[in-house]
Amino acid sequence: MPRLLHHRLDPASRLARLMFAEYGVGADLEDIKPWIREPALLEINPAATVPIMIEPGEPPVVGTLAVLHAIEDRYAPTAVPGLFPSEPRARAEMWRLLEWVLVKLNDEVTRYILEEKIVKRDHRGATPEPSVLRVAKANLAEHLLYFNWLFATRQWIAGDTMTLADFALASHLSTLDYLGDVLWDTAPETRQWYARIKSRPAFRTLLNDRIAGMPAAAGYADLDF
Repeated sequence: MPRLLHHRLDPASRLARLMFAEYGVGADLEDIKPWIREPALLEINPAATVPIMIEPGEPPVVGTLAVLHAIEDRYAPTAVPGLFPSEPRARAEMWRLLEWVLVKLNDEVTRYILEEKIVKRDHRGATPEPSVLRVAKANLAEHLLYFNWLFATRQWIAGDTMTLADFALASHLSTLDYLGDVLWDTAPETRQWYARIKSRPAFRTLLNDRIAGMPAAAGYADLDF
């Protein structure tokens, strides 16, 4: 069984967990706080980031894209379609939107909210900076406008078939939803899509997550929200 070093609210880790669950692969989850930079983590990954996948007899797989490729290469089903489209145009659109989420959405929204609301809890005397949160939430509103437009014109984010890009966006929005930062009433098309993907059996692994001392926002685990 693969072992995954992760943080339960880290979107990249959540994406890896969704892939495992969608492909029916059990994974031994080891929850860590990478920002503490413990020596054991730094020995594996000097960048102190997660996810990291470890399997017996194999070198550690470090970094988001490396872990995603490893899961796809080792565990993607052959009897049914996986999360990587086979047709070149569809695959290109999947990669475009996957990068949008992993880079643009993360750099403009998610990493700031996690830093202010989660990471600072482990820094004595540190408190969330309201101005940073305001900018991140304003950026999120702009992203949701684009996602709403996409979902008004297609069934899934990259087209007519669910892909890895859908799981990537769901991972980020589920983190932000746990923290109560998604204004779903302003994003009806995205909300409808999220309700569909949230109902998939693979998503149960995320909906059961809880952070000590920080309960999930109302509706986080509800399929009808």
